Amino acid sequence: MPDFARKAADNLRALRQTKPLIHNITNFVVMNYTANVLLACGASPVMAHAENEVEEMVAYAGALVLNIGTLTDVWVAAMLKAGRRATALGKPIILDPVGSGATGLRTETAKSILAWTKVSVVRGNASEILSLGGQGSTTKGVDATDSIEDAAKTAGALARELGTTLAITGPTDLVTDGRRTLIIEGGHRLMPYVTGTGCSATALVGAFHAVDPDPVSAAATALAFFGLAGERAGTKADGPGTFQIHLLDALYNLSPEDLAKGCRIREEHHA
Repeated sequence: MPDFARKAADNLRALRQTKPLIHNITNFVVMNYTANVLLACGASPVMAHAENEVEEMVAYAGALVLNIGTLTDVWVAAMLKAGRRATALGKPIILDPVGSGATGLRTETAKSILAWTKVSVVRGNASEILSLGGQGSTTKGVDATDSIEDAAKTAGALARELGTTLAITGPTDLVTDGRRTLIIEGGHRLMPYVTGTGCSATALVGAFHAVDPDPVSAAATALAFFGLAGERAGTKADGPGTFQIHLLDALYNLSPEDLAKGCRIREEHHA
């Protein structure tokens, strides 16, 4: 069995040494905070959305993060163009299907990205993930109405169907490619009260995937890092406002050694 604690530490160390450029086509609501999260962990963020520059920008990047939170037709076209270029270049693509299942535009855009590009990891809540496979899941805005346990029942089969790795986040996180399934513990109760924590988790998966070619271990170690930072931030926060700031500090201050000690990843062996 792989030593996930050591792998998490190695990934964080490599990330801070190489400072990979992470190309984000993300939503207006979280753009600033996502950039700060990436800077705090040691990566270099760029938010480039213009259709006439995304192909050039993605060529410089270590990973491409596509987040459908505030879609327009122009952004959909830019995402597909960037995704096809990243696919041709063999760059990791991480998709955040924000609100998929809530509206036709969101669901169809997420499915189009999956169909026309080679997505390495899809990071979302249980409802969003289940909507991608026609499981009859529904979402309430961008909040989960399906639990991580519900998602785990079909996650492996859905990952195989979509040909990608699924990172399903909630009180407990699950990562699977249909062959391997990892469970990640961590986080804090205040995380759902801060806009952009889920989107930031997606961006961190992109940063870790830029230094780790294995999408399963990249996603799991990124989520373990984020969860541990959330726990540390929660010990100092009085509420959502101070939690948001302390989370950035925790991401910055967590060392690879801290992560190795605090990371809680386990492998599920059932079929």
